[in-house]
Amino acid sequence: MSSESRSRTPISPKIVRELAEILRETELTEIEVERDDLRLRVAREIPAPQVVQAAPMAAAPTAAAPMAAAPATPTAAPPETPAPQDATDMSAHPGVVKSPMVGTAYLQPNPDSPAFCAVGDSVKEGDTILLIEAMKTFNPITAEKSGKIAEILIEDGQPVEYGEPLFILV
Repeated sequence: MSSESRSRTPISPKIVRELAEILRETELTEIEVERDDLRLRVAREIPAPQVVQAAPMAAAPTAAAPMAAAPATPTAAPPETPAPQDATDMSAHPGVVKSPMVGTAYLQPNPDSPAFCAVGDSVKEGDTILLIEAMKTFNPITAEKSGKIAEILIEDGQPVEYGEPLFILV
């Protein structure tokens, strides 16, 4: 057995660190390397904050609905149903800007600041319209061209999916 352990290549902490850095940079969850008699597997677990955030966001409107009178509850439900249909219908609009990622959309840089823009505002190409938080990183979503904000199709703090229409720029 001692001859076996001598023939094995020692695992260098530097190699493990390099593989861990590759995992961070590429957002992979696992990487495995095999060289001669050395086999090394480095893995990490990535939490899914969007699932956790989506549940509280859905719970808040549900909590508000029971406070309203019985007729207000059915009135609140139908507008939520047409809104996604309208957003889907808007996806064919030539000025629609779609979400490049899954995350939570924010219309202002922080709760104490005003919104980046409002319907009717003129914007220049590259102006930030909103932020999408994904994996605790805030990603600016910018105007793809100069124009006027015709419609904002999402609400502040709303979870968004990849390809979901966010706003219309004309």
